Amino acid sequence: MDGCKAGWIAVISRPGRPLESRTFARFSDLVDSLPNAAIIAVDMPIGLPDKVGHGGRGPERLVREKLGQRQSSVFSIPSRAAVHAETAEFIDLEAWYDAHRRASAVARATSEPPRAISIQAFGIFSKIREIDALLRERPELAERVIESHPEAAFWRLNGEREMSNPKKVRGRVHKAGIEERRDLLASCGIARDFLDATPPRGCGEDDFLDAAAVMLVAARHARGEAVPFPDPPGRDSHGLPIAIWT
Repeated sequence: MDGCKAGWIAVISRPGRPLESRTFARFSDLVDSLPNAAIIAVDMPIGLPDKVGHGGRGPERLVREKLGQRQSSVFSIPSRAAVHAETAEFIDLEAWYDAHRRASAVARATSEPPRAISIQAFGIFSKIREIDALLRERPELAERVIESHPEAAFWRLNGEREMSNPKKVRGRVHKAGIEERRDLLASCGIARDFLDATPPRGCGEDDFLDAAAVMLVAARHARGEAVPFPDPPGRDSHGLPIAIWT
């Protein structure tokens, strides 16, 4: 799964059936639609420490070291207190920036060295909270809902080499990067007609391919082949794992 404008985009692999892509308004909707043994890899942080050090929670720093020019795609995620500091709906852009400043103050107070929150990371906080709340309410899910990251997944699928082209340039989808990733996913066994299909409504082309990449990480996990960063995973104060799986 990956976040998208519609909520969440999922690429689903079921034994003996063609791949399926669907959007879901809520993360729990996808979880409840699948069998109890399903492995779900999601491009969203899981596990929030009370304090963070240089480079984020830990997994981010380890993964960045592998990604070369693609490392900027891995955002530093702050403490649990910072992620949960601002939960109200934003009525306008000014309110959004005010909330970002307040949350950044919490992030600085709970990081060493003190560090504010990037705009990109702040933009996904609501989805992080959604997963965090679900896993704390249903802790048994933490054994089969795993955190991944598309660029780390593509690195692993590409023979532990970073991708040559970015997916986006100046906020716009970059055709060469999209085609490079589509070709790699096809070489990993995903049907080309599936990859070439128009993504579901409310989902960008890059989100769709990212969901396909982390689906392959879920498959690797189901086979016992996936590798976490760090290994073994850490745990937050609620017992949730802190690791990016590849």
